[in-house]
Amino acid sequence: MIRVQNLVKTFGSFTAVNDVSFDVAAGEIFAFLGPNGAGKTTTIKMLTTLLRPTSGNITLDGIDPQTHQNAVRQSFGIVFQDPSLDGELTAAENMEIHGVLYHVPHKIRRQRTEELLKLFELWDRRKDQVKKFSGGMKRRLEIARGFLHTPKILFLDEPTLGLDPQSRNQLWNHVKKVNEAENVTVFLTTHYMDEADRVAHRIGVIDHGKLVTQGTPQEIKEQTGSATLEDAFLKLTGSTIRDESASSADQMRQFAKMWQQQRR
Repeated sequence: MIRVQNLVKTFGSFTAVNDVSFDVAAGEIFAFLGPNGAGKTTTIKMLTTLLRPTSGNITLDGIDPQTHQNAVRQSFGIVFQDPSLDGELTAAENMEIHGVLYHVPHKIRRQRTEELLKLFELWDRRKDQVKKFSGGMKRRLEIARGFLHTPKILFLDEPTLGLDPQSRNQLWNHVKKVNEAENVTVFLTTHYMDEADRVAHRIGVIDHGKLVTQGTPQEIKEQTGSATLEDAFLKLTGSTIRDESASSADQMRQFAKMWQQQRR
């Protein structure tokens, strides 16, 4: 369902993603793990047409995102790290707008909205403004909305960041139900190793822009001689806190330069 071959993304002299290759099968839950600044979000942006690769090839469901952006965008849903709901609207209205934007027929979007809000335990709050929701409720709504247009792939970029253990567990139980019922491929990033171990069928670990290993959680633990996935992660990526200021500043300068060139 997802094929990435020799993917590279550079920002001037800084290489954010360096010759990365992996495949994700249809219906698989794939966790893409790495320290802050390792290249996870940059990779997701290239997969979802928000950034163009410097080199390499990507296909989603056999479609090239660089040449068929609209077709690819119809095939996936995405939940970003930053909130994207309209707090002044109700839960149902947020779902309705998403369905209209994706050209989901009226009858189907109403049916899907009811099914998903019930599954994510939000149906009783469908008429409430989202600004009144807790953080966990907002996250459940964003993910329910991501499933509305029946995507073949759902990208989740740190969807449980800041949630309590109960909310995280509840959210993943809902995601797994849709994954199994509709055979949706789920591509996720997270810093919570316990949930990656519990939820993901396979894992890829990226560090300094390079894919250092991939396999099932058990295979990675055995490969590193670790009792837990967190221990395996630290052995693969080190325990030193990263200084991202230089690379982040370099990326920002390059973005500004590219933006200025495009406006000329």
